[in-house]
Amino acid sequence: MTRVVHTQAGVAGDSGAPARTGLQTEAPWRRQGLTDAEYARIVELLGRHPNELELGMFAVLWSEHCGYKHSKRALRRFPTRGPQVLVGPGENAGVVDIGESFAVAFRMESHNHPCAIEPYQGAATGVGGIIRDILAMGARPVALLDSLRFGPPSEPRSAHIARGVVEGIAGYGNCVGVPTVGGEIAFDPAYAGNPLCNVLCVGLIEKERLTRAAATGVGNVCILVGQHTGRDGIHGATFASVELDAESESRRPSVQVGDPFMEKLLIEACLEIVERGLAVGIQDLGAAGLTSSLAETAGRGGTGVDVEVEAVPQRETGMTPYEVMLSESQERMLVIARPENVPAIKEICYRWGLNAAVVGRVTGDGLFTVRWHGQIVGQVPVRLLTEETPVYDPEAKEPAYLAVTRQAAAVPAVAAGVAAAPAVAAPATLTGEPEDSVKASPRELLLRLLASPTVASKAWAYRRYDHQVQTRTAILPGAGDAALLVLRETGMRKGIALATDGNGRLCYLDPRRGGRLAVAEAARNVACVGARPIAITNCLNFGNPEDPEIFWQFKEAIEGMSEAAEALGTPVTGGNVSFYNESERGAIFPTPVVGMLGVTDRPDLCRGMAPGRTGQRLLLLGAVEGPERPDEVWAGSELQALLSGAGPQGVPADVDLALEKRLQDTLLKLYEAGVVEAAHDVSEGGLAVAVAEMLIAAAEAMSLAGAGNPSLGADVTLPGDPRLSPLTHAFGEWPSRVIVAVDPGEAEARAVALLEASGLPWIRLGEITGRALLTFRLPSNSGSQASPGEMPGETEWFSVSLDEAWKAYSREPFGREE
Repeated sequence: MTRVVHTQAGVAGDSGAPARTGLQTEAPWRRQGLTDAEYARIVELLGRHPNELELGMFAVLWSEHCGYKHSKRALRRFPTRGPQVLVGPGENAGVVDIGESFAVAFRMESHNHPCAIEPYQGAATGVGGIIRDILAMGARPVALLDSLRFGPPSEPRSAHIARGVVEGIAGYGNCVGVPTVGGEIAFDPAYAGNPLCNVLCVGLIEKERLTRAAATGVGNVCILVGQHTGRDGIHGATFASVELDAESESRRPSVQVGDPFMEKLLIEACLEIVERGLAVGIQDLGAAGLTSSLAETAGRGGTGVDVEVEAVPQRETGMTPYEVMLSESQERMLVIARPENVPAIKEICYRWGLNAAVVGRVTGDGLFTVRWHGQIVGQVPVRLLTEETPVYDPEAKEPAYLAVTRQAAAVPAVAAGVAAAPAVAAPATLTGEPEDSVKASPRELLLRLLASPTVASKAWAYRRYDHQVQTRTAILPGAGDAALLVLRETGMRKGIALATDGNGRLCYLDPRRGGRLAVAEAARNVACVGARPIAITNCLNFGNPEDPEIFWQFKEAIEGMSEAAEALGTPVTGGNVSFYNESERGAIFPTPVVGMLGVTDRPDLCRGMAPGRTGQRLLLLGAVEGPERPDEVWAGSELQALLSGAGPQGVPADVDLALEKRLQDTLLKLYEAGVVEAAHDVSEGGLAVAVAEMLIAAAEAMSLAGAGNPSLGADVTLPGDPRLSPLTHAFGEWPSRVIVAVDPGEAEARAVALLEASGLPWIRLGEITGRALLTFRLPSNSGSQASPGEMPGETEWFSVSLDEAWKAYSREPFGREE
């Protein structure tokens, strides 16, 4: 018999007979991420010991990354059904009906661990992998978004990772011809040892061409298309299922190397195969390579597969069956086809310069059989790999730290003392520790917030991305709260909006509230550009699920996300769980990231955040009054992060989901009426930062249009709620607020009529001026709230020039200005 040797595992065994290993020797299953109990279960299921290849197959498919063994039960809480959902969780991507004959496939994936070790290739292959997930549905990839988290940019290692990840996304996405149209970037010490790289891809498909990844039809063949197979990425799935430690740098071979030009050819060839009806099913080769793709397609099809290893095109000599079956070489797809269609498929692939090799066939015995020169070197029932994956229900316990953070006032001097201070631009104490107090005027606070890395412009990143390739992008990065694509395939009658959102600080302080807030903000951002939120994908980034406190965070976040998804009518179509995001510094903040899809039938009415001309009125819609507990507005806020070295403290403001739904519905009615000229969500940094961002967006738009020296400003009067201090109104953070710009006169009157009819709280906030100055005023009668129908009395509080604000906002986090 052929002897199979896998030097990485340090085990040699007869490829056709059980390997004679045990706890008293090398226990190879431990090195592959399996526990002793899991190995015992494998032996029980097989009725014998697995050989080296079979053990590797179990190890990757029973890994956390592939098997979801700690999360599967908790994920069942998500609402996944809706009339718009064509394909839900369990496939390569969710698919949503957007009307007429078209559907959208979208999904989000993580590549966190690879980015910590090899930032450029980790990010690049993350982009490539999620593109292929969309391609496997038969959809053309039309856009990418990325949600990134890094340690402080002042730390050299964090700066190196951040630069490398952004360059990797740009390097792959630009070359493959899929635009990167949006996303988010945040910095916090919690991610210094373990960055997060979550990538979302969306594809467009005609519903009749929807393809499923199922190996059906006994006698059909398995065709491997694309890149030759090498030794890169072996056990990448296992690597993604463990914590990062001091030895992680030695695992660079687990990080794959991508070729975006090959991926572009793969996209075009696979789409042609789908369009000509030549494929029974298509599956990406991602984590666990051939092993995963063959097992998953056979599992979905209720069939077996018989694969011949030497038929796999290999770019390295001397590869063993183990290496071939577990390789995670990139740019490969598996096509299930009828034998008579093989010549046509090969002709398409060769024309696109791609390999296409028949490597196996679909069988009716339910077995995953691996052959090497005709001899069976591995044979496992498919269901053992796909259906018998261990499913755990770990202990969940509320973290001990919450007893401390809940009792701590977020920023006591802001929440309490400053409210009684004179309403002028005098210095104010902004932290609760007298010995560490910071004195700052509100003007200085605004400039510091605009310059903080999480709030400041991300132009340093998105200027590296090609965000207009394919010519569908209507709202560019930085110009609105969500990206907007106009679908020319629909005769320009349809547009889709996309946003990603998540806030680890808020989830750290209250995972359930944080989960609700992430969904609500993602939906709000999509509504802010004029699209109706219709569905969610997600990426759930957490620490070690075997830690009861972390698993409690996980379950609570899912509960909050589910509550919000149900309330807002946005079912979850799929996503990704990324556990073991820990390093020697500890676990990351619990960070569920939501990818929201919205759709509009009037993309011509959609708008970004930039007001267009002087005289436009600014209206504040939604939760005009702050939460019942004013101190909640500082918990997990940007101001707290800026001024406190103690980490997040307090309890964050919760979202009123009924109010949130009414806000979004009313905003969309304003869009339908054609009265919205700009809209922007109030989030990080509060109201003052939101207004400044709108003006900066207008200045950037005017600059790009060659309009000369930007001259728009704003004159804003803060709400007059006497419970809240001026600083609270200006910089406090609570959900369900949107600033809308409308033209004066008839448009304003129509907007007011719609708002009054809706019952949604709102006030007149101010107007756009012709001076490049941002002025904040206080109501002269601070003891009463201005009525919706009139501008409040005014007492000037502070002003900031647009030039100062723009300069602060444009500061590059690594020490240069863009």
